[in-house]
Amino acid sequence: MTERADLAHFLDAQRRSIVAIVDGLDAAAMTRSVVPSGWSPQSLLEHLAGAERYWFGAVMRGEPMARPDSGDVLADYLAQTRLCDEAVRDVSLDSAPAGPVLPELADEVTDLRGVILHMIEETARHAGHLDIARELLDGRTGLGPR
Repeated sequence: MTERADLAHFLDAQRRSIVAIVDGLDAAAMTRSVVPSGWSPQSLLEHLAGAERYWFGAVMRGEPMARPDSGDVLADYLAQTRLCDEAVRDVSLDSAPAGPVLPELADEVTDLRGVILHMIEETARHAGHLDIARELLDGRTGLGPR
């Protein structure tokens, strides 16, 4: 595989993990926080959709991307990931951001490659949070492709 295909593969695997972890949760469980931070599965999905919008839309394209709004947070997350993939499909991995990068990450995220790597990291981090939340909600563990 190419470097781009490898990066896309690992980002997609983390995204699929997110979806698998929340699959089957009812509306009450999606909005219930079981961790001291206050995050709920729904708020984590909203955060991840926002991160996708920020990094691929605002940072790489220099403009905010349209926010999908189906009334279903999981559907919105999936729609956002598709929009983000489309937005950078023909952008070189070496392309510099068109918009501002968070100051604390400016030295690390200097091109699309860095944005994708950051989103792999961000998505994996929150997949771990969702793993813990799911276990505390209904005891299910080991969900997802990873």
